[in-house]
Amino acid sequence: MSDKIGFVGLGVMGAPMARNLTSKYDVIVFDIDNAKMGSVPKARKAENIAEVGNSAETVLLSLPGSDIVKEVVLGSGGLMQNMRRGSTIIDASTTLPDITQEISHTLKGAGIFFLDAPVSGGEKAAIDGTLSVMVGGEEEAFEKSLEVLHTIGTSVVRMGESGMGEITKLVNNLIVGITFVAVAEGFALGTKSGLNPKVLYEAIRNGWAGSKVLDVSAEAILPRNFRPGGTVNIHWKDLGYALELARKKDVPVPATALAHEIFKAARASGIGQLSQPAIVNLWENLLKIVVKE
Repeated sequence: MSDKIGFVGLGVMGAPMARNLTSKYDVIVFDIDNAKMGSVPKARKAENIAEVGNSAETVLLSLPGSDIVKEVVLGSGGLMQNMRRGSTIIDASTTLPDITQEISHTLKGAGIFFLDAPVSGGEKAAIDGTLSVMVGGEEEAFEKSLEVLHTIGTSVVRMGESGMGEITKLVNNLIVGITFVAVAEGFALGTKSGLNPKVLYEAIRNGWAGSKVLDVSAEAILPRNFRPGGTVNIHWKDLGYALELARKKDVPVPATALAHEIFKAARASGIGQLSQPAIVNLWENLLKIVVKE
């Protein structure tokens, strides 16, 4: 594994991942927002994507959607045109599996490895380097990329061939999204019925309702701190990807469809840039309550 690593996309998740990589590698970064490149002070700043591709043997992506991933990799001036044979692209974004497989097939013809390696754990895990990484792609590429992947995550699991990492992430986010809705609904019912929401959380957190999503929701809702790691907008997008996959596979996912509509309603209400627990605002506005400690 070369010590020259590229990183494209320095958002809430990408920036801390790139910073962790600078502890072991010579990193070159790019983001369309020049200010974000300052968030990785030890990295070299590229002028464009082509410069990243020309400089690095391995390039990681953390981008907001499938179309952007495809453009960055396959578009004019993109990575495929500028990376050498035998190099590797690792997509840590949440991307549609069909797009992942299309990119992988195209890159294979150019002699470039492609791994779909979406991550889970949120901003704190990205900062701590303790993300869960779900990987799809050729075993050879996986094995040679393990050191890099373990720099950003503690759990790194190969799920199978190209696209299987993304399918795993969609299942993950389907479960997470439905649970965010259940927590918001439950806390609204409890508050409207006269329960103290902080005491409610303490009462149920160690029972069967206990989960990472419950903890994250309570940590946001009770002090009214909806500063995003993940956002309502991003989770709405991911649930939409899960619905698209389910339609193609003819799998009924009614709970996912309902959660998608609730996240859509939250977007329409103007809170799309806030963290996922902010969906509780929908119930608060309907019931004229505030769920807080």
